[in-house]
Amino acid sequence: MQPHFKTIALVGRYADARVAEAMQTLANEATALGLAVAIDAACALSFIKPVQRLPEHALSAVADLMVAVGGDGTLLHAARLVAGTQVPLLGINRGQLGFLADVDASGMLERYTEVLTGKYTRDVRFALTATIRHPDRPPLQSQGLNDIVLHKRDTGRMLDFETWIDGTYVNTHGGDGLVVATPTGSTGYALSCGGPILVPTLDAIVLAPICPHTLSDRPIVVSAASRIEVKIVAQAPIKTDVTTDGVVLGDMHPNGRLTIERAAVPVTLLHPPGYDFYAILRSKLHWGRGTRRAAPSMPTDTDTAGR
Repeated sequence: MQPHFKTIALVGRYADARVAEAMQTLANEATALGLAVAIDAACALSFIKPVQRLPEHALSAVADLMVAVGGDGTLLHAARLVAGTQVPLLGINRGQLGFLADVDASGMLERYTEVLTGKYTRDVRFALTATIRHPDRPPLQSQGLNDIVLHKRDTGRMLDFETWIDGTYVNTHGGDGLVVATPTGSTGYALSCGGPILVPTLDAIVLAPICPHTLSDRPIVVSAASRIEVKIVAQAPIKTDVTTDGVVLGDMHPNGRLTIERAAVPVTLLHPPGYDFYAILRSKLHWGRGTRRAAPSMPTDTDTAGR
């Protein structure tokens, strides 16, 4: 088998014994195939063959493929490392859920080797760029593959904020905040706020209010080409943060503005052969009988003849 890549980068929380063992196994398999392996310079793990050790932020500059070992949080972290590049991601699940890191421990090495030798499906996902602007300080910007979240820190108090889409006023909301999610992130925080599940191929964005004061303030879906702006309504001081994929970008004040747009460069995920988005939904969300049996056969014309 000829490797399809030249250099892979391995990232993961190697302090976790399960992750450390998997990273060593994956590195050994890659070097056995003749690939170079790069890891975070801070990683204290030992490997059978030498690996290149670089600062984590520099891994995407040398890698043809980045492999995230852990849960979905690790894959989202890896997505930030490759942001703005063409380096694809492969997720090896050592976490709990595994929506994005979909290669499980069962058959891990076989599936991993398939990808390294060119047997995979490319899955291009768009990300969002969040920019916080205040008149008295430089802009803050970051990218999120899952979601951008505006949320208050204080409990027991309500946050008032306005939303604008493509320059048109939408609503003034009262509640705990707002989740702006991609289809990738529609199965995350936005889902817990009552948002819909979007299939990854949709060019759409979900805006889901968090604990809205007005029950009719429901999630909406807009075009992925939309420019979304959020402004806090002047009120008694409430500490408010913006996070991208769970990482704090910065705080927001009433004189500031949060802008959310589609990122210029998408993120490419690689899946082994047989990837099935709906099977993942059935498994991870425990949908009815679909979790207890295989997918039924597709009805044929002969099944419905004469009905």
